[in-house]
Amino acid sequence: MATQLKPPVEGMSEAEWKVRVDLAAAYRLVALYGWDDLIFTHLSARVPGPEHHFLINPYTHMFEEITASSLVKIDTEGNKIDDSPAPVNAAGFVIHSAIHMAREDAAAVLHLHTPHGQAVSAMREGLLPHTQTAMIAHYDVAYHDYEGIATNLDERERIVADLGDRNSMLLRNHGTLTVGTSVAQAFLRMYFLERACHAQVLMLSAGRDGLNEPNDGVAHVVRDQVSGPSMAMAAELLAWPALLRKLDRIDPSFRT
Repeated sequence: MATQLKPPVEGMSEAEWKVRVDLAAAYRLVALYGWDDLIFTHLSARVPGPEHHFLINPYTHMFEEITASSLVKIDTEGNKIDDSPAPVNAAGFVIHSAIHMAREDAAAVLHLHTPHGQAVSAMREGLLPHTQTAMIAHYDVAYHDYEGIATNLDERERIVADLGDRNSMLLRNHGTLTVGTSVAQAFLRMYFLERACHAQVLMLSAGRDGLNEPNDGVAHVVRDQVSGPSMAMAAELLAWPALLRKLDRIDPSFRT
C-alpha cells in the first residue's frame, strides 16, 4: 500500500502528512513490539515549517489505535493549536519539548517505559557493551538522573545538558529515550537500545561473574562501523520501508 502523500485535511502540507503517517506508524510499532505502557509515554515529531509545532498522541488512545489524522498538533508548552477534540498530556511533553527546542536535528523524540529499559536504567553500571546490539547503542547513550515525574519545567535544561549531542538516553530509574532527524531514525535507535536492554537483563540473570568480556577495543570498532551516515541509511532506506510494509500487512489504518 503506497503512502498517501495528499493529506485529507484541507490546508495541510504533504510534508506534514508524511510526518503524521510516520509517527502514527511508530506508535503502532511500539504497540506491536509490546513496548507501550497503556496510554502513557509519548512519541513526538516536529511539524515541517518555520513554526515550532509538534505532533503528539491524543491522551485518550491506546498506541495501537493511533492514526495519522488523530495526532494532535501542539506548541512548545504542550498547548493544542488545532481543533482536535482530544486532550493531550502537556506534562508528558516536558521532556520532548526540551530536546525539540534545544536541538535543530531533533525532528523526532521517542520515550518509553518498558520493563527492560527501566531495569537497565536502574542499574548502577548502565548499559554494558557486552552484546553487538549494545555496542551499536552504547557509544551514543547519555544518562539523566531521576527527578520525579517530569512535570517541572526547570528540569528541561538539565535534560538537554545531560543529552548533549548524543541521540539516546537512559533516564535513570525511569526509561529510555531516543532522538532522530526523522521518525525512522529515532525508531531504529530505540529498537537497538531496547534490544540491548532486553539482552542485558537476560544475560545478567546468569550472574555478572559469568559474562564473557569483549576484547579490548572491539566496542570502538563497532562504534566506527555504525556512526555517520550508516545509521540514517539503515533507517530511511532499509528498515523503515520494511516496517511500513509489515504494518500495511497487519492493519494499514495507521495511514488514515
